[in-house]
Amino acid sequence: MKLSDLIEEYIKDIIEDTDMVELNRSDLATKFNCVPSQINYVIATRFIPELGFYVESRRGGGGYIRIIKTDLSKSENISDIIDKIGNKLSQSVVDVYLREFISYNILDEKTANLIKIAVSDKSLAKVDKLNRDSVRADIFKCLIVNLI
Repeated sequence: MKLSDLIEEYIKDIIEDTDMVELNRSDLATKFNCVPSQINYVIATRFIPELGFYVESRRGGGGYIRIIKTDLSKSENISDIIDKIGNKLSQSVVDVYLREFISYNILDEKTANLIKIAVSDKSLAKVDKLNRDSVRADIFKCLIVNLI
């Protein structure tokens, strides 16, 4: 399991009990033996509003990261997610969305894996690298809209 996955899992375990967690970036970095920017990356990519999280952050000596779990409702937030995906989508962000869709029972694992394969770099190998993230976003949005 990758370090980012471990950090995400640790934070989600804490949030599950209380729907809110307040963390210190450097304490987490020490716990996982990584740099604070790794913590920032996990929070910026895996705890986003489109996936049902609200994040507050303050840097400095008394700094903190507060993550609040919001209610992700299938019908109202899927259209919000589709709107916010935008024109480009990387493979790593697709993976985050799919994991969240599975965890909220919006998609099953088999369907998520098929979507992951359909929008993978390997499947899009004949698409110019400059356009690949745009094509991936279009395909991903079409699949999600039609499956959910």
